[in-house]
Amino acid sequence: MRVRRFTWEGAGATAGAIRAWGSEAEPAVDVAPIEREVREEGDAALLRLTERFDATERAPESLRVAPDALATALDGLDSGLRDSLELAAANVRAVADAQAAAQPRRVDLPQGQSVLLREVATSAAGIYAPGGRAAYPSSVLMCAIPARAAGVERLALASPPGPDGRVHPLVLAAAALCEVDEVYAIGGAQAIFALAYGSETIDPVDVIAGPGNAWVREAKRMVSGAVGIDSLAGPSELMVIAGGDADCEWAAFDLCAQAEHGGEGLLVVCAVEEAALEDVVATTERLAGERPGVGDSPLALVSTDSARDAIDLANALAPEHLELFDEEAATLAGHVRTAGCVFVGPYSATAFGDYAAGSNHVLPTGGAGRFSGPLGPGVFRRTIASVEVPADAAAKLGPHVDALARAEGFPVHGESAMIRTR
Repeated sequence: MRVRRFTWEGAGATAGAIRAWGSEAEPAVDVAPIEREVREEGDAALLRLTERFDATERAPESLRVAPDALATALDGLDSGLRDSLELAAANVRAVADAQAAAQPRRVDLPQGQSVLLREVATSAAGIYAPGGRAAYPSSVLMCAIPARAAGVERLALASPPGPDGRVHPLVLAAAALCEVDEVYAIGGAQAIFALAYGSETIDPVDVIAGPGNAWVREAKRMVSGAVGIDSLAGPSELMVIAGGDADCEWAAFDLCAQAEHGGEGLLVVCAVEEAALEDVVATTERLAGERPGVGDSPLALVSTDSARDAIDLANALAPEHLELFDEEAATLAGHVRTAGCVFVGPYSATAFGDYAAGSNHVLPTGGAGRFSGPLGPGVFRRTIASVEVPADAAAKLGPHVDALARAEGFPVHGESAMIRTR
């Protein structure tokens, strides 16, 4: 762990200093050449780039995974692992279904007109699940289930192939469980460009969602506008607010768990009592040293005068994950406004949210929690407004529309409204 102590300078200034220090670890990438190759050469470029960039010793036989391979992968799972995957899927689905239950809203206005607001699903969605030498079936669940709950008709998944040129069976099993329509053995920036623009094999989608590395994030930035995206999620983050009675070992395990994602993710520990701060840090460094999979993440330390100051810092920092290890955790949680996901109380480890609690683990990072939230069905839906103006309402509204339109220099707009008042 790369530990640094920050002096309290107020919530905003301290958060800014932590963000500036933590972002130093993030790599800068240029994906424009990859976009050009994919758009100009299609499948040929995708196969070449997959062999070059993904964890393959040979290119996949086909970009698209055979549909029966998904069912075979699901049936081949160990029964205990399948039970866990199905439990996680059921919990995520229950939350997503609740989010998607919004009914059409009709607003009747005083002049007699009405506006009907209804949500409709996008026709096609692309899901990105990281992979290669590791497998992330949880990312398939977190993205595909909300898309299905939203009512998306066509769901395409892209995931990097492993050394054998095939997508990991765990990812395929999760795709089968989520009723994904198409799976493609491609990863990285080229997968995002293929989903956005299409190729000979892949039809373009309307929305792309899912976590990924800096290359994936930059590609999503470039295609946003051509398609919708969920967010520009960066390295995983965790802020822990530790009270005087916090179990330092539990908190340390949670910090190390987030550092398993790599050495770029920001970790923050904030405490009122100096002893709690020192205990958590010492234990985290010990556990990290004993576990080779834990990355060399930046760990920021902050001491505040009160728990409310700590919450103010969290609101200014907008961390992806926020854990409240405090006896007043439930009360403090009500004052949090910007975190991606809040984990309330000592038993609520971030790992539960990452896998099976039912909340979504695709969350805003880099401070984006100030204006966005967890991935949900809303990412895959758009609102349509239907306006109905009866004759009586047209007569009442027409003169006002005419006056406003002429004031803006659009007299024909006014005539269009006034002709309906005769």
